[in-house]
Amino acid sequence: MSTERMPNPAVLVPEAMAALMAVNRAVAGAGVDGGLLALSHLRASQINGCGPCVAGGVHQARQHGVSADQVHAVAAWRETPWFSDEERAALALTEAVTRLADRPDPVPDQVWDMAAKHFDQKELAALLLNIALTNAFNRLNVPTRQQAGTW
Repeated sequence: MSTERMPNPAVLVPEAMAALMAVNRAVAGAGVDGGLLALSHLRASQINGCGPCVAGGVHQARQHGVSADQVHAVAAWRETPWFSDEERAALALTEAVTRLADRPDPVPDQVWDMAAKHFDQKELAALLLNIALTNAFNRLNVPTRQQAGTW
């Protein structure tokens, strides 16, 4: 495995890290279950291959009481019985938003409508901000080859 290329860019620009963490705190206080936010973070980080964020997502999920079955099976959530309709809607939205370039209609109405059925606008906003923030951290960690477990 390659070594780290440089510290996380947000660590090198402390004001940036402070801003990212402020967004994270705002999302956490917006009324969406912390376990659901952790599952969303974990799933996006798995897609993006971000080791530190996968490890952090697992830790965060366990802190919020997410079951071991869910944590271990989140990558295959469609094929398991362990996720509620609300969690499925959030995970489908997470995958669509994380993979914007993979299809002509990146977030199909079916995915959006299912999420909107389970979350009000403020909660949807928090979920979208959580997905965007996760993707931002993934895009800082992956190119700089940050390693899980080194913090």
